[in-house]
Amino acid sequence: MSNASGGAMAFLRKEHIVAEPGYNRWRVPPASIAIHLCIGSVYAWSVFNPPLTRELGVVASSAEDWSLSSVVWIFSVAIVFLGLSAAFAGKWLEDVGPRMVGVVAAFLWGGGFIIGSFGISSHQLWLIYLGYGVLGGCGLGLGYVSPVSTLIRWFPDRRGMATGMAIMGFGGGAMIAAPVKGWLLSAFQKAPDYLGAEGTVNTVVEGGRVFAETAAGKIEVVIASAAQAAGFGGEAGVYAVGSGNTGAAQTFMVLGVVYFIVMILAAFQYRVPAKDWKPAGWAPKPVASGMVSQNNVHIDQALKTPQFWQLWIMLCFNVTAGIGVIGVAKTMMSEIFGTGMPLVVTAAFASTYVLMISVFNMVGRFFWASTSDFIGRKATYMCFFVLGTVLYLSIPYFASAVATNPATIYLIGFYAATMIIFSMYGGGFATVPAYLADMFGTMHVGGIHGRLLTAWSTAGVLGPLAITSLRQMSVTNAIGDLSAKIDPAVFAEKFGAPIGQLEQLVAAKTVTIAKLMEIAPEGTIDPTPSLYNTTMYCMAALLVVAFFANLFMRPVKEHHHHNEPELSAVPVE
Repeated sequence: MSNASGGAMAFLRKEHIVAEPGYNRWRVPPASIAIHLCIGSVYAWSVFNPPLTRELGVVASSAEDWSLSSVVWIFSVAIVFLGLSAAFAGKWLEDVGPRMVGVVAAFLWGGGFIIGSFGISSHQLWLIYLGYGVLGGCGLGLGYVSPVSTLIRWFPDRRGMATGMAIMGFGGGAMIAAPVKGWLLSAFQKAPDYLGAEGTVNTVVEGGRVFAETAAGKIEVVIASAAQAAGFGGEAGVYAVGSGNTGAAQTFMVLGVVYFIVMILAAFQYRVPAKDWKPAGWAPKPVASGMVSQNNVHIDQALKTPQFWQLWIMLCFNVTAGIGVIGVAKTMMSEIFGTGMPLVVTAAFASTYVLMISVFNMVGRFFWASTSDFIGRKATYMCFFVLGTVLYLSIPYFASAVATNPATIYLIGFYAATMIIFSMYGGGFATVPAYLADMFGTMHVGGIHGRLLTAWSTAGVLGPLAITSLRQMSVTNAIGDLSAKIDPAVFAEKFGAPIGQLEQLVAAKTVTIAKLMEIAPEGTIDPTPSLYNTTMYCMAALLVVAFFANLFMRPVKEHHHHNEPELSAVPVE
């Protein structure tokens, strides 16, 4: 990689961006926060789930539309490549400096959106995976690690605050991105052609798909409910597949261009401190705590210590629990509370919920990282795991309670529990670089941090895999249970096919839980709010394992320490 960074790109290297004497170090944090705000928009991915799952049907999913599980994996791939690129870029960052890494990140993240836009408009899912997932994911990783070690060097006097500040913007990215994405989608969207009310159009079901008889011949259609059509200013009835636009492709294109420009401008604000620089009037204070090492561990030696792998498990399981929920946050809020409280939990309410996740994710990063400077990293992680386990176990209670009694108190309880969970999810990311510096010293903390982020990659697969597969299992069971309660004659009249074709009808999205509830016997409890209960029990179990990994954390043994003095080992800046 260093060869590629020579020649025409040499002016970006760190030897050309050393700060002059008297440089104000507070000019560096805004640049890192700007880049993190751009790449942090990955946390608002769930805003794209609804339009991408009805890209052809627009008002409702058609048979050829992508499933929720296939779309959620785009987010997972991006997180996997974030961790992998961060692990490989740690040493490259030390070699070329943060500006070079920031510029490459801008090309990858902005370009990834643009390629994804072509994938949506041509309905090629693999192009979205390649653009947003692979290339965009690498941009995430490079953009993520570029400011961390730089800010730790600019703020040796406030280590916890510096790491919290460096990573705070990433948590806040969705706070800006969620409403902006929603606004762009609505600006570009176009309702499909309306053929008439459900009873006035002749429709036939073939292979689970619905077709309408028109003067021009048979065309595939979707039947939208009043709620689905209202989002496009239409009315309930039959709509032609492929005649509308969700606005997703255009939204991707605009975001790609804007993110590229902002990240390039921010990368050019990066400076590194001169060799031996330290804040005026500051001298390192001796630390009494046995959990804060005064020695350094080499980057390759760190992987041979049990402490690295304990931290890896702690980060992985804390992230797995949170990331699966973040990926489907908007959908989960709508499914758990939308049916029982439709007047409160509207689409706008669900979008605001995604926004608030971002707020607590961001604030949690700064709050918990700063708190860890006072109570210690180990105690901070104890809070995450003990409190987190209790909160995850409370979510199934709120979901089950609201199914039988749609009271606002359960919505408030669910909202508060998930917000605290997301503050600790963000806090885990922001506190871990300081925990690493405590355990392994500051000599290679940037590189060790990059390698530890492979835990994030693993969690990026485990979290969404768990939440989508466990949810799908719950959906399948719920549809089976509901179908068994419905009169076969009523079923055949509603769906135009016998109950024996249930699997085909479900696969074509003609039969859903919501549509079965319309013809279910009086008094049938809607199973939708409880679709995520099993997932939450699994997430709580992961946090219990992480609790014990943290409980047994001890200082690194002496034979792992690096013998050279720290200053001679730090690259000249």
